[in-house]
Amino acid sequence: MPQELDPGSTIFFHLTIDGESLGTFNTCEGLSSSVEIHQHQEGGNNGFVWQLPSRVTFSNITLTRPLTPDTSKVAAWISSVTTGIHRPTAQIAALRADGSLVARWGLIDVLPVNWRGPSLNPESPAVATETLEITHHGFTDAGAA
Repeated sequence: MPQELDPGSTIFFHLTIDGESLGTFNTCEGLSSSVEIHQHQEGGNNGFVWQLPSRVTFSNITLTRPLTPDTSKVAAWISSVTTGIHRPTAQIAALRADGSLVARWGLIDVLPVNWRGPSLNPESPAVATETLEITHHGFTDAGAA
C-alpha cells in the first residue's frame, strides 16, 4: 500500500524562466488574483443589483531564499531587462523535502521588478538572504511554462 503524501507540506519552491532554472526558494508569497466587479442597477428591477466581472488583476510574487550560487542567474536575468524587455513565461513548483511535486503554477509575461540582496553586518550575524519580486500578466497551463 503506497504511503500517502501530505498535500500541504511544501518545503521549497523552484523557479524556472523560459525553462531555465533560477534555483529554489524557501518562501513564496503573492500567488493571487482578484476580479474587479462592476455593479449595474437595472431600471425597474429593484430585487438585486447585477454583479458583473470586469478586470482581473494579479499581485506581484515575492520569493526569498538564503544566498546561493544561483544568485548570479537572477542577476543576469535582471540585467537583461536593460538591453530590451523580453517577457518570458515562468513556472513556480511547490515541492516537498523529498523533491516530489505538491503544485505548479505557470505565469505569463514575467518581469523582475525588485531584488534585494543580503544585509551584511558582522555585529548581527544571520543567514544572508535574497528576495526576488516578479510581476506577471496571469496564469497559464503549468505544463506549458
